Amino acid sequence: MSENTMPPELAELIEQQAGMVSWAQLRAAGVGRAAIRSRRWRQRHRGVYATFSGPLSREAEIWAGVLRAGPGAVASHQTAAELYGLTERIDDRIHVTVPADRRVRGKIDGVVIHYAHRLPKTRHPSKRPPRTRIEDTVLDLVDTSHHPRAVEGWVTQACQKRLTTPERLAEAMAERKKIKWRPMMESMLGDVAEGAHSPLELKYLRSVERAHGLPRGIRQSRPSGARIVWTDVHYKQFRSVVELDGRVGHEGEGQFRDRRRDNRSMADGLWTLRYGHADTFGSPCDIAAEVARVLRSQVWAGEPRPCSADCPAPELNR
Repeated sequence: MSENTMPPELAELIEQQAGMVSWAQLRAAGVGRAAIRSRRWRQRHRGVYATFSGPLSREAEIWAGVLRAGPGAVASHQTAAELYGLTERIDDRIHVTVPADRRVRGKIDGVVIHYAHRLPKTRHPSKRPPRTRIEDTVLDLVDTSHHPRAVEGWVTQACQKRLTTPERLAEAMAERKKIKWRPMMESMLGDVAEGAHSPLELKYLRSVERAHGLPRGIRQSRPSGARIVWTDVHYKQFRSVVELDGRVGHEGEGQFRDRRRDNRSMADGLWTLRYGHADTFGSPCDIAAEVARVLRSQVWAGEPRPCSADCPAPELNR
């Protein structure tokens, strides 16, 4: 084969790999080292080449890490989350998982290697660059999380973005013999299935509503005829709603969405209460008392119960 001749199938493969190619792939296509030198391809990692000039794109860097890690390797953890759009936070390192029955030799610049026994089952069958399935990506991130809030964030964000469902996450978790935070995950997936779509909504459900014996609200309801406006918690029987505002999405256009929701609720004759992170995480008992007062004004016959020995909620409601 001439040094300047490239098999069409190899050219197509390189295009699919964002311009990256491994020495193993070149050798399998019958392309020798002389062809690499003649084209002045750059080596990004040992045995991995960039076939173009200029800086490498993020996708090219991911491909380079996967190719360097060798057969069966896939993007995983934060890198897979990035590829799925699960997170907008970019980890400068490339996370790659390889089958546990082999070891990657040598340190790879900017690449973190993970090992998994079940990788053939957890890799996505068709996505490019190759990566773990979204459910296993979430569970990998949960397994490496050091704080419950991080666990809540990965799970609720994946479900809120409709990348997966609590049911599919539960099925994937059942396939794993060991996983950190399993009891918390089992409990949380049930709450997410009820409609709690963020750590803030989970906190309200558990520490405000459930802990104080308030009526169960309807999660993520949409008023009749409304295409975009969703209600976080709707106490339909008592004509009251609670909106939970996270730190993101409530400036600029987010403020207009909040106003539209509040105005629609008022026009429909609904009481609207709005709480943020500081209220919900810092004073859940005070919120419970306030919500209870509104519900009682709308013919709820119950009373909030104390969540602990020093809970002030019942006294605040009198």
